[in-house]
Amino acid sequence: MAMATEREMIEDLKNFDTPSITNVVATYPDNPLCLGLYNPWTEDWYTDTSIRCMFPELGRTVGYAVTCVFGVPDPGYSRLTFMDVIDALDASPKPTVLILQQKFPERIAAKVGLAGGNMNAAMKAVGCVGVVSNGPSRDMDEIRPTGMQYMLSGVTAGHGGMAVHAVNTPVSVAGMDVSPGEIVHMDENGAVKFPSDKIEAVLASVKALQKEEEGRIGLLGKATNAAEVRAAFAGQSYAREDEKGS
Repeated sequence: MAMATEREMIEDLKNFDTPSITNVVATYPDNPLCLGLYNPWTEDWYTDTSIRCMFPELGRTVGYAVTCVFGVPDPGYSRLTFMDVIDALDASPKPTVLILQQKFPERIAAKVGLAGGNMNAAMKAVGCVGVVSNGPSRDMDEIRPTGMQYMLSGVTAGHGGMAVHAVNTPVSVAGMDVSPGEIVHMDENGAVKFPSDKIEAVLASVKALQKEEEGRIGLLGKATNAAEVRAAFAGQSYAREDEKGS
């Protein structure tokens, strides 16, 4: 049987929710199915509660990270524009997820409606399937039908002058540090990132984990007392140390 391509594996990752991906990336380092790519608490590899999924009905979104930083115009630096962001999205393997870090003064940070209808249409034209940003956006009624997923701090109606400060540099958005080219998996639970060279390993582990958890859920569905619940959780972190081997 032919080896699956990266694009096929990315599509396959959509069969699993984001918490399941976090479980095999780093959440349970003592589990043999967990790759342990990060210390789960000390490293910033998934998003926090400061942003939320805008279109949960769209389901799961997976893509290669392209990063950018927006802020107020700087008279001393005007080299980059939104077209440089488009060029970066176009040059990346597909599909892409734009990780958009907003660096605006606190007074206006919650009022910058970035990546609205016009930007969305341009990004979609070059293969972008999602946006993760630590600030707001606008034009949700225009964006929803495009099928592009957004994770944002909220929505707002307008904005003032803004400028691109960096393209394809490491960024930090909502508690998640992302470098260009990493894989981002996102759904209504949040977003998680991992290195692109780990796609095959993550996919294999999450498939095995799902099979294991389906068996456990099946046992719990039949359980009628605490002893049977303990038996279903034998070997898991939910059990005491002396029960894990039982």
